[in-house]
Amino acid sequence: MITMSKVAAYAASLSVLLSVAVAPESPLGLQFLPEAHAIVGAPVTPVSVAGVARRTTRRTVAVASTTAASQSAAQAATAQQQSATAQQQSATAQQQSATAQQQAAVASQPAAAPATAAGALPLGTVVQALPAGCTQVAQGGVQYSRCGADYYRAVFQGNNLVYVTAQP
Repeated sequence: MITMSKVAAYAASLSVLLSVAVAPESPLGLQFLPEAHAIVGAPVTPVSVAGVARRTTRRTVAVASTTAASQSAAQAATAQQQSATAQQQSATAQQQSATAQQQAAVASQPAAAPATAAGALPLGTVVQALPAGCTQVAQGGVQYSRCGADYYRAVFQGNNLVYVTAQP
């Protein structure tokens, strides 16, 4: 019973507090809240024609600007994607061109290095293919190819088989 009376007292005091405003001109410094008056038809009231027109215009402008912004963002994203695709295709074309130039440079290299004045190549000279008329010679457990005054030993350079002049 005591708790019910406390709840009732709290509710009554809360309703009094919510209905009272601070007013320094009143004797207790408090006064009851004045009633709110709205004149229908005034430009600021929610039911007035001017208020409705203002809110409708604001909503229309907001929707139109949002739609325009999303369309321009989509167009920008499409243009950026097309630009990236064009750059990738350009890079691929440059890479293919560089590969073709490398292959042309390798193909234009002579099959054998030029001989010195004495007819023998310097030791360590690398050639892609053996000259014609070479014979196979084994010395010290190593297989050499003898071509005139030069001896060649087969070695791998990366994945390519090349021949290096050596002293048996």
